[in-house]
Amino acid sequence: MDHGQSRAGHGARHGHGRLAGNVGRWRDGRLCDRLPHPEPVSPPVWGREGALAASYLPVLSEQIERNRAGGWQLASVTLTWLAIGLAGIVLVGETLVGILWLANPHHPRLELLLGLVAVMLPYLFCICLAAQVSATLHALHHFGTPAFVPVLLNIVWILGALVIAPWWATDKSSQAYVLAISVLCGGVLQLAIQLPILHRLGFRYDYDWPAARQGVSRIVATLLPMLLGLAVTQINTLLDSLMAWVFSSPQPRTPIGWLGDSWDYPLRQGAAGAIYYGERLYQLPVGVLGITVATVIFPLLSRHAARGDRDKIGADLSLGLRLVLFLAVPAAAGLFLLAEPVARLLFQRGEFLPEDTLRTARMIRCYALGVWAYCALPVLVRGFYAQQDPHTPLRIGLGVVSCNFLLNLVLIWPLAEAGLAVSTAVAAALQVGWLAVAFARKSGHLDWWEMSGTLLRSIVATAAMYGAGLAVLGSLPDDGGLTHQMVAVLAPLIVCLAVYLAVSHALGSGEWRLLTSRQGKSSDARNDLGQMRGRDRGGNGSAS
Repeated sequence: MDHGQSRAGHGARHGHGRLAGNVGRWRDGRLCDRLPHPEPVSPPVWGREGALAASYLPVLSEQIERNRAGGWQLASVTLTWLAIGLAGIVLVGETLVGILWLANPHHPRLELLLGLVAVMLPYLFCICLAAQVSATLHALHHFGTPAFVPVLLNIVWILGALVIAPWWATDKSSQAYVLAISVLCGGVLQLAIQLPILHRLGFRYDYDWPAARQGVSRIVATLLPMLLGLAVTQINTLLDSLMAWVFSSPQPRTPIGWLGDSWDYPLRQGAAGAIYYGERLYQLPVGVLGITVATVIFPLLSRHAARGDRDKIGADLSLGLRLVLFLAVPAAAGLFLLAEPVARLLFQRGEFLPEDTLRTARMIRCYALGVWAYCALPVLVRGFYAQQDPHTPLRIGLGVVSCNFLLNLVLIWPLAEAGLAVSTAVAAALQVGWLAVAFARKSGHLDWWEMSGTLLRSIVATAAMYGAGLAVLGSLPDDGGLTHQMVAVLAPLIVCLAVYLAVSHALGSGEWRLLTSRQGKSSDARNDLGQMRGRDRGGNGSAS
């Protein structure tokens, strides 16, 4: 769509670069497992796509529409209390770390873990506050800087892992500290870079609790339902991991004692690791496509919801879903096609053996079946959140989690760990259909005809793309070197991209023109999206 979306995509790709750097550098000492990693906690709650931003943005957009000064008051109060709360969490955490350190002398591994936690805790303060500042910028229709700052964090992270840490020290513990400090510096930069942009766009700090109290109360009232609604896919993946741990055995054909020895364990040891790596890979298109489209479309949805324009809300959401289908269908096919080459390139070194690559590739392919649904979910859910309805996605999400759990229990026996991934994909598809029907019934129309046309054209173009990529992949020589591994990923990827765009153009797909143009031309939603891009690239976006 614009440079902001492109940067968001780079952020997700750099995230996988830092994962590969961590795996390669600390596999032998297992320090990668002990390094504190706040991301599993921060995004569902405070991250750019987290519950606090989702509950905050519609209320702030509505307030800015009515009275910009009132919007500054609401933003000031929210940011102030968030900063105070995060500072309290960090101080309590640092105190507990200090107590544990003093109570457990002469335990090198525990001391290392506690030391890393102490260094990383302030990162939680920076990254969560930066995410809320990003949401404020989104309410002002500025996307470039919020999309760039995660890229900056990932660059600092990768430099710390691959350049600074080995240059600074040779022992693994010192290198882990260097990486932790690098991550903290990246978090500080994320926050510091956005504040001048916010000021330039007109924000002035104005703490007025009585004036902002009603808005803050509305944010708090919807926070927990939104947190649970946004975390459904993460909860399902967590269920996958828990099932993998419970039903795994180091030896084949080992009876399950707590089931009366009448059933053998269906999984082999290592299933949880295969799920983890598979999850990291399927999250790449979700971060690049689903979250990016949702992040851009959410302020537009919130603005039209604040005006009570239900027709435009439906047009906005239909447009977002069409963009997701146009991008996510080929992404799913590409991930399925390149699962093994990508797993080999990123992970196959040290203790990660060829059989581990094949096992991980199988998980990636199974998760890839639901990539289109994983990408559509953030967009659909925000259609409800923009109208300050967090309860419908929550109710549907709880039903989907139950369905996923039952599918896990059924499919784990014939399909082993692949059954867990298939269950998650099926549950995500069910959730998409359920949410779409609920939105159409409650909130207004969805353009089913246009979305069906987009889906059909994407499937045809994807089929041609997959055939071309498969031919290229089959023509490459079998060589285990790093150069060959990179070619085995990049060559089919480039060919697939070219074929997909060419066939889409021949079929008359308008989504690519919309994504690459400044101004949409055929609907109000497109016009609004084009205006947002124009503002971001123009006066408001010059710094981005």
